[in-house]
Amino acid sequence: MPNRSHHETNRLSWNEGVKAHNSHKGEQASFFRAGGDTLFQEERQLLGDIAGKPLLHLQCNCGQDTLSIARHLGAAATGVDISDEAIRFANQLSQQSGVPATFERADIYDFFLTNRRQFEVVFSSYGVLCWLSDLGEWGTGVASCLRPAGRFVLVDFHPAFAMFDEDWRLRFDYMGGSYIEFESGIGDYVALTGAAAEIDKLEAGVRDFRNPYPGVEYQWGIADVLMALVDAGLRLTHLREYAYCNGFRPYPDMTDLGNRRYGAPPHLPGNIPLMFSLVAELPAGGN
Repeated sequence: MPNRSHHETNRLSWNEGVKAHNSHKGEQASFFRAGGDTLFQEERQLLGDIAGKPLLHLQCNCGQDTLSIARHLGAAATGVDISDEAIRFANQLSQQSGVPATFERADIYDFFLTNRRQFEVVFSSYGVLCWLSDLGEWGTGVASCLRPAGRFVLVDFHPAFAMFDEDWRLRFDYMGGSYIEFESGIGDYVALTGAAAEIDKLEAGVRDFRNPYPGVEYQWGIADVLMALVDAGLRLTHLREYAYCNGFRPYPDMTDLGNRRYGAPPHLPGNIPLMFSLVAELPAGGN
């Protein structure tokens, strides 16, 4: 059963966190009006030709990737996120940039219960799984949002990555839905990553951000994720692990591979899985 109490804790924490994140990204409407794009090649390739097709972006944050999908891939995009501040910003950015998209504020578990639409593609990316308190309900919810023969596309940081502490020592569980409550809340990972920020020019923005609200993160293994989707009636068609991660540099000693991509530091093996992607399809006959 989804832990609504943890979700509410995270909603408050995200409301503060996204204000700090966006403070570093400059005038984003101008970025999008000038043809700006926040997508990486991995999700572009996995999404493929989706021009004119309805796409649901779960846990869309402030909508930058949603708008990039709408503008550059041509999908009719709908974004859903739990953060009031993120959705407020996403709606404003869509209006000011002239890139059409629909945004809804909701805990995705509540969205699953009330949604009656079906989409050609459901999409999630980069730091989404750790906020899910019930993978079984998540998998069922994803399947309920897909048209027959529709696809779910996921790109996220690898759960093995989350086993390490800030000194690259094994500290945390790998699988099973264990969770960590942290008093520091959602941090300012945009400032931490620096040049890997989504928008080309990183502005000064908020300094020494301290989130007044705590947070709760869950740890799920690859098998947990896959079986949640398989048990919901989806068929896995793609799975890949990557020895790098996109747009996120939580440890300063990570190797800068260019193009907002980071690998393990030189003193560690070079093939530590840091990111993974999957595609799962709903059979044409439905589930």
